[in-house]
Order: sequence, then structure tokens, then C-alpha cells
Amino acid sequence: MQATWNNKTIASSNNTEVVEGNHYFPEDSIEKEFFKPSNHTTVCPWKGTAHYYHLEVEGKTNENAAWYYPEPKAAASQIKNHIAFWKGVVVNKD
Repeated sequence: MQATWNNKTIASSNNTEVVEGNHYFPEDSIEKEFFKPSNHTTVCPWKGTAHYYHLEVEGKTNENAAWYYPEPKAAASQIKNHIAFWKGVVVNKD
């Protein structure tokens, strides 16, 4: 699977975890230079607290477009150290 935004590949992996229709990419499969920390968080009742990254690619910023669960609840343990995308990020087979 491949995640792209602003014509750049930001993540690529053959081993994503699919939860609620979202592909979660292993942390080591992302292009770290495009990810900037965000203070934004949300809470999912069964996955836990999600933390976010802004994406910065070629001078453009996509705020809170990537999320991850640093300490997921037991029911979502398979997505620990994985990152998912939304807000215009295209995820498809590479």
C-alpha cells in the first residue's frame, strides 16, 4: 500500500493493518521528513487516545492529516506504532 499527498509518497508498506476501513502503516514505513508533530488529540472509546501529525510537503501543510495511537487499548493493540491518514491523503495499492 502507498499513501500520497501533494504528489509525494509519504508512506509505503506491504504490511498495513486495516481497522474501520483505514490502512495503518508501520511507523518505519513513513517518510519522516514530511511529518510534523501536532498537539491535537481525539479519543476513541475502543482504541484510545489518538495523536496527530501535520503533513508538510513542498511548502504546503495539511493539518492533522495523520494519526496514531501511542498507547492503544487492548482491542486495538495491532495498531501500536502504526499511522493512518485522511484529509485528502490518497491510500491505494502501489
